[in-house]
Amino acid sequence: MDTGFDLRQHGGVDVFLRDCPTRAVLELIASKWTMLVLVALEDGRPMRFAELRRRLDGVTPKVLTQTLRALEREGVLTRRVHPTVPPRVEYQLTKIGQEVGGLVQSITDWSQANLAAIQAARKEFDERAACEPPEVTAQERA
Repeated sequence: MDTGFDLRQHGGVDVFLRDCPTRAVLELIASKWTMLVLVALEDGRPMRFAELRRRLDGVTPKVLTQTLRALEREGVLTRRVHPTVPPRVEYQLTKIGQEVGGLVQSITDWSQANLAAIQAARKEFDERAACEPPEVTAQERA
């Protein structure tokens, strides 16, 4: 399958290659918790860890910490520690974080706008799948 112009010969990146560094960025951005953190911080207001944890219902402290560290490492957000007792830590999107946050917000808006159609398609598929024998692909036959 032709994936378009091959930038490798020109020193560029090709996301379709296994070792392309862009894949790591896409993997991080595509994470459910990353997307939710980006949307939670998208309004530009700094948030504390506990605020984010309450906002992201179901996230564990460990996963939230890992997500925030990964986003900080990639330059998507900043972590600011205020010299208080106990220390107050706030997270805020950087410029590139705001850019990707806007994209993720668009995906969120699209998801909400199309939820009824998606749920109807899911229901139709499940009903059809319950009545039909599973289709066997050529790969499964081999």
